[in-house]
Amino acid sequence: MAAFAPSTPCWVDVQLPDLEAGKRFYGELFGWTFRSGKDADTDGTYADAPYADALSDGKLVAAFAAKRDGRMPTAWGIYFATDDIAATVDRIRRAGGQVITEPVRAGSAGVLAQAADPGGAVFGLWQAGVRGGFEKQNEPGSFCWTEVYTRRKDRVDAFYEDVFGFSGTDLGGTRTDDAGAGEPSTGEPDEEEARAVESGEDEEARAVESGEDAEEARAVESGEDETRTGGAHGSEPGTAEFGVDFRMWSPAGTEPGPDTAVAGRSVITDAFPAEMPSYFLSYFTVEDCDATAETVVRLGGRVSEPPFDIPYGRMAVVHDDQGAEFAVLQPLVSG
Repeated sequence: MAAFAPSTPCWVDVQLPDLEAGKRFYGELFGWTFRSGKDADTDGTYADAPYADALSDGKLVAAFAAKRDGRMPTAWGIYFATDDIAATVDRIRRAGGQVITEPVRAGSAGVLAQAADPGGAVFGLWQAGVRGGFEKQNEPGSFCWTEVYTRRKDRVDAFYEDVFGFSGTDLGGTRTDDAGAGEPSTGEPDEEEARAVESGEDEEARAVESGEDAEEARAVESGEDETRTGGAHGSEPGTAEFGVDFRMWSPAGTEPGPDTAVAGRSVITDAFPAEMPSYFLSYFTVEDCDATAETVVRLGGRVSEPPFDIPYGRMAVVHDDQGAEFAVLQPLVSG
């Protein structure tokens, strides 16, 4: 398997209360099949919890893990590739992030760690062993994009550009090659100050995300302003017509811009409850966005942002039947 370039998204997993129910939901939604970790290159557990791989057309696309603690959020997690996880963890600390899980070996598969950025959004690191990460992406039934939502954009921009060496391209085409070189923050100062006390509370804050207040706020927002949410959630958004504060990140050594972007940053507005934490939203490619949204509802999930058009296709934001949030994108057909 080809190695992923450092700092690129290379894996997603979801923590679920009911692993078997998750298999049924995503198996029908995306056509995924599953195998126990015992049949792959792990020992069948992830952090002492039951674990399963998800496959699309026989290729690895994601992993499922049973939640060890009901207080933890039911959520999709994103992992970024690194070829030196110890050095990356050190950069995270020096840049003002928090290390939640120190590097730990996952059998022969590789080494993982978990951290939180200065705004509280949780992400993972993966140093490949025999497992590099996705075997399929940017195709129906697989991962295609991720973006972080934060109230502390200046701190967060500088953090990711320092830790991962990203170059940013702001909405409208402004390029920022140096860490922290973005525009001044437009967020509410008192909100940013309040978030500064979150070190040591990141996991509890994440748990809030699966609560009804945050979900209700997202549902209300989806019916009020599709222009704003479309810009914030679009895969590689970058057109001024949406009027949102968004930055795309490209890996070091590439020409910054939509063609090389691997992740993005959006801003949590005051339309959301103050308790809502920063988080990553990951996207999966689908052939028919509208049909996928209908299937989500039929399977017991919820559509928080109904299908709408963006410059890169048609998308929706949904929750599975256990509450985990993700987005689906039907890309534009070229030609």
